Amino acid sequence: MGIADRDYYRNVRRQSGGFFSQLTPVVKWLLILNLGIYFLDIILAGSAVQKPIRELGAFTIQSGIFEGQIWEFLTFQFMHGSLGHVIFNSLGIFFFGPWMERWWGSVKFTVYYLLCGIAGAVFFSLLTFVGILPRTDLATGLVGASAGIYGILIGVAVIAPNLRVQLLLPPVELSMRQLAIGLILISVGSIALKWGGNEGGEAGHLGGAILGFFLTRFPQLLGNKGADSPGKSKIITSPKLRPRTQIDMEQESQVDLILDKISKDGFQSLTKEEKEILHKAANSSSKK
Repeated sequence: MGIADRDYYRNVRRQSGGFFSQLTPVVKWLLILNLGIYFLDIILAGSAVQKPIRELGAFTIQSGIFEGQIWEFLTFQFMHGSLGHVIFNSLGIFFFGPWMERWWGSVKFTVYYLLCGIAGAVFFSLLTFVGILPRTDLATGLVGASAGIYGILIGVAVIAPNLRVQLLLPPVELSMRQLAIGLILISVGSIALKWGGNEGGEAGHLGGAILGFFLTRFPQLLGNKGADSPGKSKIITSPKLRPRTQIDMEQESQVDLILDKISKDGFQSLTKEEKEILHKAANSSSKK
């Protein structure tokens, strides 16, 4: 039995059939929080409450930095301005979030996502301080999960640049590298040429994308020392059936434990020795 024939891999293939089956734990909670907070905000906005959740949780330079309300660097990521805004962001998390969560593992993916969101608010503030964005943005509220989502998109583009994706609007097929470059150019153009009137939001997108690139390109920045770069990952193929020796069975036992660890904590959680065992097992299987 080869590595690709194990239950771990069969489970991954089975999950590809259902609409929600590919959702990973953190992605599910992100979707629940984003949609739940948005609709709760609508309910409270229609009551006697003077300041809905969105107003309390939005990030502004004035309150988030000058008034020390630093929690806004996190809370703004779960606030949305309209139904279209929250649906569009939820689609981005739904389609690309599970990919990155499986790569990082749930804990590191959560940290990665939130840090990219924080980077969006930081970059928005930086461009305001240096005068690229108007100083009137000191009191302008920044809301949305887009910075974290851009971090996810750029992360996938770094790990799998040739992965093909089909866009909904316009209905064209692109590689992840092409999609990433296109999104970055749109954000830069919107800020430089004042397109669309959402320069602050586009600054947030760029902040998330920039940090997402560096964290994915250098995963040791999240404390994973000695991790391989994304480009060094190998595809493990299924070998033909063959007699197994005692050594084979011992090796398979080690591989099973490693695959369980990948399933729980992501590929980046493996030690150098565990990666060597996995690679040796893959190479020995392909030679049979």
